[in-house]
Amino acid sequence: MTAQEQHETIEDSPVGWVASHVRRYVETDGADGGTFHGIPSLLLTTRGRRSGALRRTALMYGRDGDNYLLVASNGGASRHPAWYLNLSADPRVEIQVGAERFAAHARTATTEERARLWPVMTKVFPTYARYQQGTDREIPVIIIERTSPEDSTIH
Repeated sequence: MTAQEQHETIEDSPVGWVASHVRRYVETDGADGGTFHGIPSLLLTTRGRRSGALRRTALMYGRDGDNYLLVASNGGASRHPAWYLNLSADPRVEIQVGAERFAAHARTATTEERARLWPVMTKVFPTYARYQQGTDREIPVIIIERTSPEDSTIH
């Protein structure tokens, strides 16, 4: 836990099953919850764009070299998930993968990057393709890049 988080409460997802997943993940350093139905999962902490509160959720992820990849699918809904709106407003995030926690910078993949990375993520979770077919919005792929330890706080 960073110094800042020791002084701030992190609010877990308000969705019951996600909050339960996050709680198990945190309590076991990812030993329970590090996968979700066989798919790797991580914890993402963002700063709420309106509330300013730290928000944490569990998400499936893929990899591209040293970077982590997320998909802002929101189950194929017509609007982006709150966590994506939060990191769009403030790209400084914290990630927990297993027991490891680190500061990172989140950004939406460019059109060219998405063309290359979307198949990576649909291989991780094929249902993303169905989600994309069922919505008019282009579902973003997010690239998470580790930052230096001195950038370890979400401001």
